Amino acid sequence: MSSSSSDEVDEALEVMVDQVVDNFIDSVIHPHPNKPTRRAYFERYRKQGHNQLWNDYFKENPTYPPEMFRRRFRMNKPLFLRIVERISNEVPYFQQIRNACGRNRLSALQKSTAAIRMLAY
Repeated sequence: MSSSSSDEVDEALEVMVDQVVDNFIDSVIHPHPNKPTRRAYFERYRKQGHNQLWNDYFKENPTYPPEMFRRRFRMNKPLFLRIVERISNEVPYFQQIRNACGRNRLSALQKSTAAIRMLAY
């Protein structure tokens, strides 16, 4: 094998390495924007959850008796409803708002129920 063919191989290898390094540096300095991807939408059935909560505990003839409510929340129902009303009027987090797609988020009753159940636990 002659030295000239060895020099040609070295030069070709050096050119390829330079290209790979240049491409890598370009990709780090000027990253290509990712293609926008759509996020998967999962229906949360928030309205059904609110209705179920209301039917289970707060309507005129609830599914669960007052004793069960007291055991779960460690307070009576009128006190619970006063707390929900007060925090929904005064704390912005507990107010029901619409998201960017125009769908209602969780109701004040759902948010308060979750928070009070955690405290009762």
